[in-house]
Amino acid sequence: MSSGEPAGRAGERAAAASAPADAVRASVPGDRVDAAVDAAWRIEWPQLVAVLTRLLGDIGAAEDVAQDAHLAALEQWPRDGVPANPGAWLTTTAKRRAIDRIRRDGTLARKRPLLETEVLLETADEPEEVSDDLLRMFFTACHPVLPRASQVALTLRMVGGLTTEEIARAYVQPTATIVRRISRAKRTIQDAGIPYAVPEGPELTARLDAVLEVVYLVFNEGYAATAGDDWMRTELCFDALRLARILGGLMPTEPEVFGLAALLELQASRLRARHDPAGRLVLLHDQDRTRWDRLLIRRGFAALARAHTLARSRAEPPGPYALQAAIAAAHAMATTPDDTDWRRIAGLYAVLAARRPSPIVELNRAVAVAEVYGPTAGLELVDAVAGTGTIDGYHLLHAVRGDLLERLGRSAEARAEFVRAAELTENAAERAMLEARASGV
Repeated sequence: MSSGEPAGRAGERAAAASAPADAVRASVPGDRVDAAVDAAWRIEWPQLVAVLTRLLGDIGAAEDVAQDAHLAALEQWPRDGVPANPGAWLTTTAKRRAIDRIRRDGTLARKRPLLETEVLLETADEPEEVSDDLLRMFFTACHPVLPRASQVALTLRMVGGLTTEEIARAYVQPTATIVRRISRAKRTIQDAGIPYAVPEGPELTARLDAVLEVVYLVFNEGYAATAGDDWMRTELCFDALRLARILGGLMPTEPEVFGLAALLELQASRLRARHDPAGRLVLLHDQDRTRWDRLLIRRGFAALARAHTLARSRAEPPGPYALQAAIAAAHAMATTPDDTDWRRIAGLYAVLAARRPSPIVELNRAVAVAEVYGPTAGLELVDAVAGTGTIDGYHLLHAVRGDLLERLGRSAEARAEFVRAAELTENAAERAMLEARASGV
């Protein structure tokens, strides 16, 4: 099954949870204790802050209390040893620190009995169910009151567990910019009185679209970086993939959750083949398909089957992410470029364009149509998109047009399009490839 967290993090937590309650704390050297604290903090951060946010009703306060627990671990684990269940230790310690905070803050006094009860009912060796809290955090971070850039940053920080430095590096922005963005987002949530809750009914569908789009945008930024020297940022892709898997575990009856998971699994399967040893990008047609990750492909197929089954149970057609995943699956099934079922891909893009029309979808459909009916047919569709003027600043519009013109022998026009595409992209690796195409026409 393709839902749930990746084996590394889920496995670590499962191993800890399976330890007996009276397990002897590990005795390890100081440097390894520090590493254990850092690993536990990284793994448990999203769940810990999600639980504390529910109890305190304030993301900022939850982060402060979680940080107190982190500092306590740095102080106590070198002395007492690493606990058998580090995550449960951090959670229990954080809740006790939250009680101390409530005692100091009379406005939070009404929460004290609830918090004290939760602490008394658990031990440091009992795992805690946090699925509902993580789901609430997803929907809070992706609330429509926040700009999309803030939703992305807050989701990566609060659910993905990335540091502000990691987010800044991924998006090639100053750390201070990301810090301000996240701080403003948390303040907006607090000032607007946004409930820390999962919406219901029609609002759930609307908000789920935003959650899925944020995860999709994170993956896309890793798959083809907007700017900078690197063609891809694979860590960002796998952060998005982990978020999609978590969503699958949290919302096991939502077809499009699995449609998105399938899409990301299948796209991620190509990551190793999308660059050569020198870091230069390799286009789909030229990739060594033996380097495609077969495990991710199998996971993608399983998630896609789950999406279709859930959609049929609701008597609904496949959603946009499931349709895109079906397109990715058609590529994954082709052992060579010549084996690609372009007719099926063109048909799927036509369905996608009808259900969720956009110039980007139409541009992708043009590529598939060109493979089935020839470059003239594809160019007609590209020119129709270009004629609207809606994405004239999108470099891939000009790159696709240049490719089709080159195939038609219209070299001078193709060269001009490649030059234009190179001017528009801010990614150095992509610019180098487009400039090479221009000089080679």
